[in-house]
Amino acid sequence: MASNPNGGTAAGHAARTVALQDASSLSHVILASSAGTLIEWYDFYLYAILTVVLSSQFFPGSLATGFLFSLGALWAGFAVRPFGAAFFGHIGDLIGRKYTFIATLSIMGLSTFGIGLLPTYQKVGLLAPAILVALRCLQGLALGGEYGGSATFVAEHAPEHQRGLYTSFIQTTATLGLFAALIIVLVVRVQLGDAEFQAWGWRIPFLLSLVLVIFSLWIRIRLKESPLFAKLKKDGKTSKSPITAISKRNWGLIAIALFGATAGQAVVWYTGQFYVLVFLTKTLGVNYKDAYTMIAIALACATPFFILFGWLSDKIGRKPLLLTGCALAALTYWPIYHAMAGAVTKVGTVVTVNQPVMIGLIFLQVLYVTLVYAPIAALLVELFPARIRYTSMSIPYHLGNGEFGGLTPLMATWIATWWLAAHPGDPNAKFMGLIWPISVATMTFFIGLFFLPETKDRRIWDEA
Repeated sequence: MASNPNGGTAAGHAARTVALQDASSLSHVILASSAGTLIEWYDFYLYAILTVVLSSQFFPGSLATGFLFSLGALWAGFAVRPFGAAFFGHIGDLIGRKYTFIATLSIMGLSTFGIGLLPTYQKVGLLAPAILVALRCLQGLALGGEYGGSATFVAEHAPEHQRGLYTSFIQTTATLGLFAALIIVLVVRVQLGDAEFQAWGWRIPFLLSLVLVIFSLWIRIRLKESPLFAKLKKDGKTSKSPITAISKRNWGLIAIALFGATAGQAVVWYTGQFYVLVFLTKTLGVNYKDAYTMIAIALACATPFFILFGWLSDKIGRKPLLLTGCALAALTYWPIYHAMAGAVTKVGTVVTVNQPVMIGLIFLQVLYVTLVYAPIAALLVELFPARIRYTSMSIPYHLGNGEFGGLTPLMATWIATWWLAAHPGDPNAKFMGLIWPISVATMTFFIGLFFLPETKDRRIWDEA
């Protein structure tokens, strides 16, 4: 079969050209996909930011016990993400990308709104945490279906040799969603005062989600289907049963993608943007205003690097950036967190923070996040064929981010607590939680180095 000048088959090139004539503009595709995904991340991460506040509202027992239960409920949303990936990925490969991630956005928005309306433990007893966990699980299922759809949708619209660049806009949404949640919580908390916020003001950021979701749905409904999926469907090449159509070879790729890419990416992400918040507020005693502000500044400064590293992954490959980020995290987390502790001074009950130093240390961790996260969408899209792509890429992504990344705050807190109980007075006890992200990042580096293929030159339109 003839090849076109840019590589790939002439038939594949022609099919892509014809299909794109009827597609929405790329800028509109990126805007619609990114806006919805950003709002889903905002919804999902509100709970994480408010874990300490919600622990006293929904869980019985001491503050320490309630906080661990609250972290458990946080993880419940992560734990079910792979199931959402499998279910919605199956639907997305069966009927299309567009309508599937419209459904996931709707479920996420209603679940988040529901949390804002929940009665507390003091009002309805154990029913309150039970419903809270159920709503967290619905959020996790929705997010499990959202990310793979958005990343696939953008990637299947993007030019062949700019897939890393264009999918990096989707990658920014997780950090921007966290940034938006931090800012909104901070503004509401400062305006109401701590007592009012603790009593009822924490509900406002959750209730606000419904307005954001309605706006995003309006944008998404106007989209057309992915041109590549539409072409495959027209030609009868889509899978009739995407999960059962995953071959032994593709299950092997899913395992490699999990242990050699997404597990390490996930712990770097959730250490640098979530465990850091727990460490600042619970371990070092930094007040929430300073902690939120410093993290927000670091996020704002680091976010452009998603685009830079996405662009760079089109030039040098996905694998070098991902593995570099994992290696740097594994090698430097221990001294970074010691330096964070050194930037805090306690005199009695007064905690003073060297904010420029602390912001720099948080920024460094978020920079690692951009290294590992910028290329991951393009890599996962390119690993798998279009007819089972939504399902196949979603499973390792959400296993990695749900089970490894989502466990990071809980595992790190539990390990540090256990170590302190076993070794009273050990000055390093507060740092022992870092064993979890360092171990997982190290595992991913070596498995990825030897088994993860480079994908940047794969032409996903050739199969059409």
